[in-house]
Amino acid sequence: MRVAALYRYPFKGLSPEPLERVSLKAGEFFPGDRLYAIENGPSGYDPASPVHQPKIKFLMLARNARLAGLTTRYDDVTTALTIERDGRIVASAELATEAGRTAIARFVEATCADEMRGPARVLSAADGFRFTDSRSGFVSLINLASVRTIAHTVGRSLDPLRFRANIYVTGLQAWEEFSLVGKKLRVGPLFLEPVKPIDRCFAIDVEPGEGVRDTSLLPLMEHVFGHHDCGIYARVLTGGELGLADELQIEA
Repeated sequence: MRVAALYRYPFKGLSPEPLERVSLKAGEFFPGDRLYAIENGPSGYDPASPVHQPKIKFLMLARNARLAGLTTRYDDVTTALTIERDGRIVASAELATEAGRTAIARFVEATCADEMRGPARVLSAADGFRFTDSRSGFVSLINLASVRTIAHTVGRSLDPLRFRANIYVTGLQAWEEFSLVGKKLRVGPLFLEPVKPIDRCFAIDVEPGEGVRDTSLLPLMEHVFGHHDCGIYARVLTGGELGLADELQIEA
């Protein structure tokens, strides 16, 4: 099994950023992943005492498909978020400042105006916390063979980025990723522990880069495969480096 692609998603619901290599640390989240979220009306998030919140409290692709029409870039050093639409910069601000967070919130609020339940607010993850969908799996992995099988069933190509994973792999049979739960994946000193399949939501119906919902995959997957899972969540047991084309050894 080899690493075909690596991605982080600095802002929940916004576009991915490709990586060539990443340093993972034991018990920690995927670096630079889900650092920010946009509150859709009051969420109850308390940065002083953060707890996992249902994703429905934030803007997300499952309900806010037009977010996929935005291309974003995040600078770790300056905290600047740049948003493009149709190749043109439409917003840019530093998220470390209140003025910058407010500017981004107002832009996204206007973009999703009819889908807002209340004022938009940019939230920043406290140390040791991220705006992930899963409480226990901090790194997500997608088997590209499973995506191809879904696409074959639909009768059209599907961009694997619909599934918004951190690690995309080749070398497995379709759905073989589920058998990895209870085993370990190793690259040098790095050990990942798969913990559970990923229960997909309506976000996978949204075409990346287009901002439109163009299919209905969940009922089809249930009908054909008997489930709507794709990919697995994993924990980092022992830290180490992971890069493109690295081979992940499967260990019992």
